[in-house]
Amino acid sequence: MSKSRMRFVIVGRLVSKRKFPSRFFAFVAMSLGLNLLLANYQLAPAEDFYKDKTIRFIVGQAAGGGYDTYTRTIARYMGKYIPGGPTTIVDNMTGAGSLVAANYLYNNAKPDGLTIANWNSALVFNQAMGDVNVKFDARRFGWVGAPSKSIPVCLIMGFAGPKTMDEIIKSGKALRMGGTGPGSHSIDMPLMLNKMLGTKFTVVSGYLGTAQIKIAMQRREVDGQCTNWDSVMATQKDLLDAKGDERMIPFLLHSRVNDPEGKNITVVNEAIKDEANIHAYRVYMAQMEYSRPLTVAPGTPKERLAVLRRAFKATLDDSDFLAQANRLKLDINHVSGEESEKWVSEVLSISPKMKEDLKYLSPVK
Repeated sequence: MSKSRMRFVIVGRLVSKRKFPSRFFAFVAMSLGLNLLLANYQLAPAEDFYKDKTIRFIVGQAAGGGYDTYTRTIARYMGKYIPGGPTTIVDNMTGAGSLVAANYLYNNAKPDGLTIANWNSALVFNQAMGDVNVKFDARRFGWVGAPSKSIPVCLIMGFAGPKTMDEIIKSGKALRMGGTGPGSHSIDMPLMLNKMLGTKFTVVSGYLGTAQIKIAMQRREVDGQCTNWDSVMATQKDLLDAKGDERMIPFLLHSRVNDPEGKNITVVNEAIKDEANIHAYRVYMAQMEYSRPLTVAPGTPKERLAVLRRAFKATLDDSDFLAQANRLKLDINHVSGEESEKWVSEVLSISPKMKEDLKYLSPVK
């Protein structure tokens, strides 16, 4: 090759090498610009999506009970904290202790962030136990959060006879306890007490919610119930204040409460002495740490879930909401969506030994 041609080739290569960086940086700049544009495009729908929309809240329990009262109160305020100010409606979808609602949300609801369901967190325990009726994987729901941590309580009507935990055990009397669906502690707590303390409770299940169980107690179809303390204070305070045979008497509490009506009531760790039984009870009761959770369908865009989580937290901090909740005797204790996810993971990670120990609570036989 001639020297002149060699110089031409070398110069040409040098020019190409000098041009390459500028072209490369231009390409990078263009890519970054496109990515920023796409990011802004994706963010905008999350902020503007709810404008002129309606959010449907589904309550897995019947109207008039604790789940219903919590959800309707939250729905009334939450819309104003969602960009676009969507309207809200509340529907009750009863059946199997809220399992119908949970299965519907997982398998039928659109993953668009416009359907929020409130169902019993005890159903996560049912999933862990292998219940074939559970048609969902709780880890895949979008967890908005929960409005409270519940304190289970068991109560007996005056006409039933015994008034305290000790009297119930010593009497050996067969007592009928009203229950909703499999997995609810309205059913499981009486069964645990039978196994751990020797009580003789018979569960009459199939009621749509605590409002229906209340009516059943007043009609003397059942002698008592196990439910949540805040639900009793919000929807059944009249029975606590009643006299004689018509009075509903608390005989066992999950833990101490501040209400005067909760004084001098036996708490679980005073009644159950065996350490293995106490441990099994605490594993089961992990569901109470995220009570009445709000969830959206699997696949809901993360940006919309984030919007709903922020709105939910803002609602529970709203002074007007808190005043209304206080009037309704609702105990508000915000549990974030992230915290709820951790509790779900813990429940679904229980050991094979514990599953065996709690097998008698499972509808899977």
